[in-house]
Amino acid sequence: MEIPYATSSSLDLPDGKIGTGVVRQARLTPLGHPSPPPSLATPFFRWRSKAGSMTAVELLELLLPCIRWIRTYRWREYLQMDVVAGVTVGVMLIPQAMSYAKLAGLHPIYGLYSGFVPIFAYAIFGSSRQLAIGPVTLVSLVVLNAVSNIVDPSDELYTELAILLAFMVGVVECIMGLLRLGWILRFIGRSVISGFITASAIVIALSQTKYFLGYDIVRSSEIVPLAKSIVAGSGNFSWPPFVMGSTILSVIILMKHLGKTKKNLKFLGSSGPLLAVILGTSFMKVFHPSSISVIGEIPQGLPKFHIPGEFQYARSLISTAFLITAVAVLESVGIAKALAAKNGYELDPNQELFGLGMANICGSFFSAYPATGAFSRSAVNHDSGAKTGLSGVIMGLTVGCALFFLTPLFTDIPQCALAAIVISVGISLVDYEEALFLWHVDKKDFLLWTITCITTLFLGIEIGVLVGVSSSLAYVIHESANPHIAVLGWLPGTTIYRNIEQYPEACIYDGIVVVRIDAPIYFANASYIRDRLQEYQTKKYGPETEKVYFVIIEMASVPYIDCSAVQALKDLHQEYKSQEIQIAISNPNRKVLLTLSRSGLVEMIGKNWYFVSVHEAVQACLQEMSNLHGTAPRILGNSTACGQPDFLQKLWKQQDGDESPPGQEPLLPVKVV
Repeated sequence: MEIPYATSSSLDLPDGKIGTGVVRQARLTPLGHPSPPPSLATPFFRWRSKAGSMTAVELLELLLPCIRWIRTYRWREYLQMDVVAGVTVGVMLIPQAMSYAKLAGLHPIYGLYSGFVPIFAYAIFGSSRQLAIGPVTLVSLVVLNAVSNIVDPSDELYTELAILLAFMVGVVECIMGLLRLGWILRFIGRSVISGFITASAIVIALSQTKYFLGYDIVRSSEIVPLAKSIVAGSGNFSWPPFVMGSTILSVIILMKHLGKTKKNLKFLGSSGPLLAVILGTSFMKVFHPSSISVIGEIPQGLPKFHIPGEFQYARSLISTAFLITAVAVLESVGIAKALAAKNGYELDPNQELFGLGMANICGSFFSAYPATGAFSRSAVNHDSGAKTGLSGVIMGLTVGCALFFLTPLFTDIPQCALAAIVISVGISLVDYEEALFLWHVDKKDFLLWTITCITTLFLGIEIGVLVGVSSSLAYVIHESANPHIAVLGWLPGTTIYRNIEQYPEACIYDGIVVVRIDAPIYFANASYIRDRLQEYQTKKYGPETEKVYFVIIEMASVPYIDCSAVQALKDLHQEYKSQEIQIAISNPNRKVLLTLSRSGLVEMIGKNWYFVSVHEAVQACLQEMSNLHGTAPRILGNSTACGQPDFLQKLWKQQDGDESPPGQEPLLPVKVV
């Protein structure tokens, strides 16, 4: 289909007379470019088409990303760094894994199991070469909150449901990865994520205070029940665990601070949890205080193969599986993408989802609860020089050695030492800096942060996530339904038209309004755009403006338009026609132009009112106004820049001895838009 644009020849315009009302003849130029191939409907079909054109090796690399780094592995250059990074993070993971398992309401051994098999599975199926997989604080809290609502943590069924949840999370992640659905979670904004993590970190820290205080508190993901329980049990306060826990927590925080501020002491940042366990265990073995509880006996050896059961509870856990998947995508995939960019390789978020899913599915067969990428351990892995997934394999072997040989030494680890590790992580997750940043940059984002944080604190994790995501989506819908529409003005001495609010020196022609729509036009915003465009038939941009004769719609920023929007433009055209106002369309893309043509709007407005650029449209309007009224329209100044001579005007004055450029009407006084 050929749709002609109305465009004018630039050969007839003398230098120095741009935008001065000079009449130029218009000519029609048909579109003769070849039609591009139609795009495939969904990302899944695009992926399937791409996979169909791959060689056997490329397809194998797609299914097993580990082959990519194995084929190009530089043994002399990478091996030492991968081994050092793997051992460093593995040693860091051992105490953290036990701590996070306690946070999830599980025996510490299940934390080690979650840091063992999933790591090997991710090394095979995952695409990130620096991401450290294992149990994390936020997922552990979600597991506790979800499973404890079904059964008490002291029941054996609790452990079975936590393992079942790992299997369900893996299945959800694999399905989303295979169907290329990772884009769905892009609608959750950074402010919502930060607010949710901040509130969760506060709840995590409070939930662990029972090991410091020496008495039990209620299990809850809401701050009010936790605070009431802490206050109600204050009569049972015990000093020994509080002193030990506070001392260990202070040591961990101090080591983190030194690791961040002193480059030569950077290793201390990752050594804090290990030192906490060593100090606490040594104290317990020497003094044996009865008032400080320890984790007790830990089974020795690797986990046994075990198929998850209790599927009759799957319906109760499905919402939690999706929640953990969302956390995995927002936290783990975000970290993986950042590390991939730093190390110069590409990372597919959907492949990453599949890798995380396989890690959880394989882990569930060996008694692991849900695992995902950890920010702190991934950062340490990267800083330690990890180059490939081999560092993850070494990490898993380190945990395996601990399961084989070191579990007898873990018997006397004090509970308050593990709690101190969790609290230190919770403190680091409180993102007050992000809140201050949002307050100074964008109050709307700060409002989203505040809503998510408060609802998560007072109403629980599930409701907090639901409210936060709903608020984020509501913000997206509001911005989409109320798109930005700019009035454009001419920059003197050029053929460029820009937003008059952004460029105060831009000028406007009397009787011509140029607007740019910066969004797709569809059913959600069609009425808003129509109402805004209706305003321009009466709105005046200068004290001497009598009437608007032309409204030029710049569509370069409109990617598509639907039938509802087409009907709205038809209604607007009829209304403008009754007011003797002509619509002109500038620079629509091929897709938009075909939609307008098929709907009959091209013929309704007139083919001669479709233009390649705003400048061409303005020149045609000037020619039409000159033919109708016999005089060129005035140029309305938008600011002092138009009300006073600029450099080009001064140059004309010096050459011609005149106050204004040739052929241009005197500029009007400054106006307020």
